[in-house]
Amino acid sequence: MDLDHRDALESDRRRVLSAAATGDDLADWLAGALGHRAPDLADYERALTHGSRSDANYERLEFLGDRVLGLAIAEWLYECFPGEPEGALSKRYNALVTGAVCADVARGLGVPARLRLGKQARDDGAHDSDNVLGDVMEALLGALYRDAGFDAARAAIRRLWAARITADAAAPQHPKSALQEWAAAHQRKPPVYEVVDRSGPGHAPRFTVKATIPKLAEALAEGGSKQEAETAAARALLEKVKAR
Repeated sequence: MDLDHRDALESDRRRVLSAAATGDDLADWLAGALGHRAPDLADYERALTHGSRSDANYERLEFLGDRVLGLAIAEWLYECFPGEPEGALSKRYNALVTGAVCADVARGLGVPARLRLGKQARDDGAHDSDNVLGDVMEALLGALYRDAGFDAARAAIRRLWAARITADAAAPQHPKSALQEWAAAHQRKPPVYEVVDRSGPGHAPRFTVKATIPKLAEALAEGGSKQEAETAAARALLEKVKAR
């Protein structure tokens, strides 16, 4: 066997061993993060892959995982708060399934270090984007559901969201709803929201929204989505008018 051929075989062997080690490492991490040892890592690898890296990315799994998370949280709230009406349960639900909460859970699991990003997306800070991390967390839940079924996904969600499910004794009120109610109670016109700026790359946009109660006060706030920015602006404006 000539030297060049031996070198090529050795190079191939190192690549196989490296890939196997990476797979074992991912399987170990998933077992700790999601409580399930996956026999096939393909969906999980896809769940961790951003669109800047490959067309085979997390978007379809995120669509599925979003619904899995929603059902698991709704079922859990129904069990935990048997005396609460639908409106209160909805407030709790909306506070638990936001992109920011999903991103926070993802950070706690160490997802940023596992993300597969294109160079530009990484340079732009996609590894710490609430939008990206929230979507990836949902995609991982979608992968878990496909791999092991709803019981496994439910168990993972109940473990990962455990500290949040009963964090508020009373159902939290969304800032936009609270601001709307304040305006009505004080005979003011309803709040108006306006996007005044949008910046950043497509995978990590930043929105600036102005919330206004006509002829009274206004407040600006930023967020990684229009909804997030509106919520932050409503919260800021509510604090301002209550301090008057």
